Amino acid sequence: MIRVVYREPEFRIKETEGKKSVFCIIRKRWIQLTGEEWVRQNFVQYLVSVLQYPASLIALEKELVLNDLKKRFDVLVYDSSHKPWMLVECKEPEVVLNEDVLQQVLRYSITVPVSYLVLTNGTNTIGWKKQHKQLVLLSELPRWDDVPIQ
Repeated sequence: MIRVVYREPEFRIKETEGKKSVFCIIRKRWIQLTGEEWVRQNFVQYLVSVLQYPASLIALEKELVLNDLKKRFDVLVYDSSHKPWMLVECKEPEVVLNEDVLQQVLRYSITVPVSYLVLTNGTNTIGWKKQHKQLVLLSELPRWDDVPIQ
């Protein structure tokens, strides 16, 4: 498990007709605040404010095509050369990070090859680095300063 210490959220939240929305700093628009979105927003804030990842190199919920099926990844971080580098799958806090969730992100990485895979439900975070066609379990995520320049 990777220990993620979240900072106090600095979100803009509004309520309209009984539904809460959060302003997403990456997508620059209001998004309905679901359990999964709460995890996604907190994890992105962690990447940007704690690990110092540039917000301009993060994409959220973009479509990809996998075996003629349209899917959406949660978080994709690009390296300094704008190549896909880290794929993050976010789940609601009550969802267990199991083999099925890992297989989901592995399928996505067929279409979007990356060096790092991460699963998080906001409480638990697991990450791997791909090395020589193997997955090496991580004890921590790399800080942006530690990312080799591509």
